[in-house]
Amino acid sequence: MIKFCSLYSGSSGNSIFLSDGNTKVLIDAGLSGKKIIEALCTIGENPVELSAILISHEHSDHIRGAGILSRKFDIPIYANEATWSAMEKWIGPVNVKNKIYFETGMEFVIGDIGIKAFSIPHDASEPVGFNFFMHNKKITTATDIGHITKPLLENLIDSHILLLESNHDVEMLKVGPYPWMLKKRIMGDWGHLSNETAAKVVAYLAEKGTKRFVLGHLSRENNFPELAYQTALNILNEKNIKIGCDITLDIALRDRVGNVMVL
Repeated sequence: MIKFCSLYSGSSGNSIFLSDGNTKVLIDAGLSGKKIIEALCTIGENPVELSAILISHEHSDHIRGAGILSRKFDIPIYANEATWSAMEKWIGPVNVKNKIYFETGMEFVIGDIGIKAFSIPHDASEPVGFNFFMHNKKITTATDIGHITKPLLENLIDSHILLLESNHDVEMLKVGPYPWMLKKRIMGDWGHLSNETAAKVVAYLAEKGTKRFVLGHLSRENNFPELAYQTALNILNEKNIKIGCDITLDIALRDRVGNVMVL
């Protein structure tokens, strides 16, 4: 049985739980260790049983609790070499046996789960999304995306569950409180994915056969869940794709545990 749940997802912190029934992993650990432990307990999971923490990139909303959890529960942390170099001074000491390196673009295995880390366009050292392969299913997480590329889309296709960034509403961002340089960064090719672009990707992948989508990494200041959902709904309706019939669409919440998805 596959169990997938966003514990937290947003500009203030990210962590996702995934299990194939035996192997249990976290994708990112961008909140305090205490909050992540509490979130795991909420969904009936024990942090002692975690096999690994995978890190997508070194920004604080993805690594804040990684070192704490590794030290407390003796959990290996997996990241590529560039990400390790960028984050090591921020997460504190990690036992050498728990410092695991993967190579972006190459497949590797943790327990019973096959994993591929693929490149994403974002302003970090070597940011990645993840494909997970188990029980003849493919689960994908992809956030912090500046723009969509053909290789990126190829990694998203054929996912049975896809968590995709839907970070901001462009108009909210433009009139919001952020300084102009930060707005330019977010809207730029190495920033974050807008609601409209995310919705178009969902529609494209739905036409290719993906059935279960989760919109994540919503901005606190420049988005809200109802708007991200409605934007996707509008574009899906234009394609005659019906939520609840053709696909399911969930929102990964910024400040609390999301829905547990089971395959």
